[in-house]
Amino acid sequence: MQKWKGCLGIFLFLLSAVFFSIPVRANTVSGSAVSVTAKSAVLLEGNTGEIITEKDKDKELVPASITKIMTLNLIFEALDEGKISLDDEVSVSEYAAGMGGSQVFLEPNETQTVQTMIKCISIASANDAAVAMAEKIAGSEQAFVKMMNQKAKELGMKHTQFKNCTGLDDDIKSGHYSSAYDVALMSRELIMKHPQISQYSTVWMDSIVHKTKKGESTFGLTNTNKLVRFYDGITGLKTGSTSKAKYCLSATAKRNGMDLIAVVMAAPDHKVRFSEAQALLDYGFANCSVYEDDYSDIKWEKRKIKNGIPSYVDVYPKTKFSHTFIKDYEKKKIERKITYHSLEAPITSGQEIGRIHYKYEGKELGSVPILSCQEVEKAGYTDLLLQAIGKLFMLTSA
Repeated sequence: MQKWKGCLGIFLFLLSAVFFSIPVRANTVSGSAVSVTAKSAVLLEGNTGEIITEKDKDKELVPASITKIMTLNLIFEALDEGKISLDDEVSVSEYAAGMGGSQVFLEPNETQTVQTMIKCISIASANDAAVAMAEKIAGSEQAFVKMMNQKAKELGMKHTQFKNCTGLDDDIKSGHYSSAYDVALMSRELIMKHPQISQYSTVWMDSIVHKTKKGESTFGLTNTNKLVRFYDGITGLKTGSTSKAKYCLSATAKRNGMDLIAVVMAAPDHKVRFSEAQALLDYGFANCSVYEDDYSDIKWEKRKIKNGIPSYVDVYPKTKFSHTFIKDYEKKKIERKITYHSLEAPITSGQEIGRIHYKYEGKELGSVPILSCQEVEKAGYTDLLLQAIGKLFMLTSA
């Protein structure tokens, strides 16, 4: 049996290599948008979160295995929080081993490292590995799904509900659904906050070693996202397909400071999902550019705080400002204005005390909060008296 599994893994490995070597031809871009035959699609810029173009972006559809983008988000969060490490051993339950669908044929009680499990989920879309990781992190798939839905709410995914961590559910009536825009939101979270995902999601071919009581066997992995073979700047991310979902893809790429996310859902066949995602990315890179302000020309001065101890506070911008332009722009036409609120103690550390506003040709582009570097307490009567004495002393000394 073990020998049969090893042979099957190698056969699938070679078959996928041949199948995925078919060249893809991108759709042509017409006018200011891309022609898309998939039921739903969206092109998002990762730094700003701005939508460049879309088609029925909020349509609720069966997501299939692109569900695992959220699964991976929670895995990398657990790594960041120190709840798990890449070298931790993950034991496979009978439930996880019996998942079916796309899998790497993990056996009950087999152990693999977290890193290997991530590899299996990212490259081979392994359902058994996804469930094993869900159980590792939350104790059960059901508890993990609650975490997935909570994270979806935090990200503003208004047209998503998860019922499992794999996407195996093939019927929207069961309540497992998402939308192209929501998939783009969780994809953005993954590539922007956990860029190390690309170390796995851009691997074309790899293998794992099954270690069980029956011995060791090698199983080949081939990436289900064939854009990783040839698309310039590709960073991932995830495919999905079932009979009801049709063909789905979240494709991410980075060039010239732009992180683009192209999501297509319910494409009629596997070739279309790749060609239309590629066409969306091509359109974005050809027509868009990102303006970013790193504030290198601003000298941040202390701000006076009325009735405060201390009387002045250091300030800093919360984030860099960036904006995606879908057409050519002139940098000199970007207007920047700094405003401060009425500053009176008490003030907490990290409190917003002002904003940097941006306009282009009269149109508001956005703003960035300016925050307080430290806490400022409200001065009492004695403090104010001492301040007044100090000022008087300085005047008389002068």
